[in-house]
Amino acid sequence: MRYAIYFTPPADDPLTRKAAHWLGRDAFDGAAIAQPSSEHFGQQALAELTADPRRYGFHGTLKAPFMLAEGKTEAELVEALDLLASDLPAFTLPQIVLGRLGPFFALVPAEWSAELQLLCDTAVMRLESFRAPLNEADIARRQPEKLSESQRENLRTWGYPYVFEDFRFHMTLTGPVPPEQQPFMQQELDRHFAGHANEPLEFSQLALFIEPERGAPFLVRHVAKLAEPKLRKTA
Repeated sequence: MRYAIYFTPPADDPLTRKAAHWLGRDAFDGAAIAQPSSEHFGQQALAELTADPRRYGFHGTLKAPFMLAEGKTEAELVEALDLLASDLPAFTLPQIVLGRLGPFFALVPAEWSAELQLLCDTAVMRLESFRAPLNEADIARRQPEKLSESQRENLRTWGYPYVFEDFRFHMTLTGPVPPEQQPFMQQELDRHFAGHANEPLEFSQLALFIEPERGAPFLVRHVAKLAEPKLRKTA
């Protein structure tokens, strides 16, 4: 079994429901959901283009999937996650937008956020003792020869290339889309996520996801609520 620390909105949040419809699966209960009809893609084509994010569930990575370190238990991880969440205030990103990371489409922040950076940095560092070291096969799957020097160092030290200065928050919506199909995919996503993209996104919780066995769909195991935001003092 592997564990991951992700952000995802609450199970009943309209964005969560909309994303589950798009991906064809609900990570909270594992239920399969019929994907939307598409003007440009048949059902099979859309299913194939969303296969990777469907397995992981709608999320933004904070601490990438890991096996538990020797001597650690799931109960201890849950307790540590709850404690971490209680130390960090909830916040709202002013705007999320549809973006593209290479051939992948995702929801991304419109601009850098200090609160989001702190959330990721803290999750990576404070939960590191629960992560078992990567084996050689795991490292090879990350294709370190294609990473920058800082990303290779992150992979060696933290088990994931994209942390700290290399962190870029994203909530993946597709697998790699061929260049000639990308304009059509953009249109489909614009239509499906109208009313959610270009809007604020509330960060009120962290989620512990599990992968019961390698290659299995990820599921939400536990939700940890972030602390209430502190009210600003006024003169």
